[in-house]
Amino acid sequence: MPADPVEVWADGTSRTIEREWVPEVPVALEFNGLAYAVMMASPEYLEDFALGFALTEGLAKKPSDLSDIAVAEVEKGWIVRANLTGLGIEQLTERVRTRVAESSCGLCGIENLDAVAKPLPQVAAHTLLEPRAIFHALSQLRDHQPLGKATGAAHAAAFASPEGDILFAREDVGRHNAMDKLIGALATAGQNPAEGFILSSARCSYEIVEKAVRAGAVQLATISLPTSMAVERAEQAGLSLWSLARDDSVLLVNGAGTTA
Repeated sequence: MPADPVEVWADGTSRTIEREWVPEVPVALEFNGLAYAVMMASPEYLEDFALGFALTEGLAKKPSDLSDIAVAEVEKGWIVRANLTGLGIEQLTERVRTRVAESSCGLCGIENLDAVAKPLPQVAAHTLLEPRAIFHALSQLRDHQPLGKATGAAHAAAFASPEGDILFAREDVGRHNAMDKLIGALATAGQNPAEGFILSSARCSYEIVEKAVRAGAVQLATISLPTSMAVERAEQAGLSLWSLARDDSVLLVNGAGTTA
C-alpha cells in the first residue's frame, strides 16, 4: 500500500493523514474466448460493466445476446469472460483482428474517421423533463456515491424517474465505465432507459452522449458542460441534453420543443 500522504498548508505546517484511494485496475474483457479490450476500471459491478460495454459497443443488441458472464481476479488485474451470440460475432472477430487493447477513451482502437461519424439511431419521441426533476435527482446523487464519498475521485452515472427519484446508480474511476455499468444494470433489470433520464457527474464528451443514445435513453443531464461534438451528436439523434446541472439551475442544450 502507498505511504500515508502529507497534507501541507500555506503557512508551512504539515500533517500526515489517512486517505482512501479510488481503485483503478486493468480489466480484460473476453468474448467467446477472444480478448477484446483491456479497460482501466474500478472492480465493482463488473457483470454490469461487461453487459453495458457490449451493448454500447454494438456487440450485443439485447441483453440475452450476452450470457455466462464470469468474473475472476488474477495476479495482474481482473478478467471478465462472456459468451456472445447474435449479429455481434462478426464485428467481434473483425475488431479483435485489428485491436489489442483500449483505454477508457472512446476513440482508442477506432480504425478510421468514418467510424466516429457513423449515424446514431434516433431517440424515441418524448416529453421534455421538468427542470425540478433534475434538481431533485441532484439532491440525492451524493447518497448514491459511496466510492465518491470515500475517495473524492470517482464518477457516477444514475438513472432517475421522470420525477427525479434515483432508481439505479453506478460508480467507477472512469466516466465511460460508470455509464456502461449503469446501462448494464438497467438492461439486467429490464428497465427501459426512455422511461426516465440519465444523470452523469462527468464532463459530457461525445462518448457519454453516444452511450446514452445507444442504450435507448431519451434525456441526459450532466453536471459539466458538453463538448461541441457532444452537442452535435445529441442534436442529430434528437437526445434532450441538459448540462451545468446545479441545485437551482440547469442549461437546456438541446431539446426545446421536443414533445411526445
